[in-house]
Amino acid sequence: MKLRVLWAAAVLAVAGVPDVHAQTGKTELLWLGQSAFRITTPGGKVIVTDPWLLRNPRTPAQYKDLAALGKVDVILVTHGHLDHIADAPALARLNNVPIYAPGGLNQSLATLEVLPPELLPRFDKGGTVQPAPGIKVMATRAEHSSVYVWQNPATGKSETHVGGEPMGFIIEMENGFRIYHMGDTDLFGDMKLIAERYKPDLILIPIGGNFTMDPADAALATREFLKPKFAIPMHYGANPLGKGTPAEFVRALGNTPTRVIPLNPGEKAEF
Repeated sequence: MKLRVLWAAAVLAVAGVPDVHAQTGKTELLWLGQSAFRITTPGGKVIVTDPWLLRNPRTPAQYKDLAALGKVDVILVTHGHLDHIADAPALARLNNVPIYAPGGLNQSLATLEVLPPELLPRFDKGGTVQPAPGIKVMATRAEHSSVYVWQNPATGKSETHVGGEPMGFIIEMENGFRIYHMGDTDLFGDMKLIAERYKPDLILIPIGGNFTMDPADAALATREFLKPKFAIPMHYGANPLGKGTPAEFVRALGNTPTRVIPLNPGEKAEF
């Protein structure tokens, strides 16, 4: 079942690849599958979250080339699992921009010399950074795990390293519009505190189950704790164990003021 909501404040369109990210005064989100989004801010800055693209079965073919994202200004990674960080180092090198991620994860990346230290700033829950002019990112709690699996070039074997604690992000645009990228998380009561403190307009919420909230728990979080204007479901369908669907999420949510925007990978929402 394909669900679409179309109204003046949010318009969906098939994704294109702009050569220049103009200052439009609006916030645009392009979903690339799983938890990966390209967010273009009202001032024309480009934020990429959890870039797992090259081997993501749901990423549209045109974005299997990282250069197709255009110039990237900010990279945000919620935790160390492969389906969130896999292409972040390559994207950081391509654009010469740092990765903002859990402090312990970035420490591992620096120790393993995956990237130079200047591209791995320390940042953690409770912290706020300004990674580009007019953009603020606040790190929040997420109820999950985080490890970084690295292939040792000397032995050819995989090693598991510290991944820090998983995080979510409150991302504030130049015009004050706030997005809560929840990362991978289970339901937890302090979502209500996060909503009261940061008042996000839009949530990017995992619904797949098994590794994160399922549609029923995601609906409870949305309806009872977060109460945003808009919600985009994510983190489902790329792994056979992530069985939750947007249709199930909408049914579980019931009649609430939150407008759900189910996207297919490669589609956009504009606010």
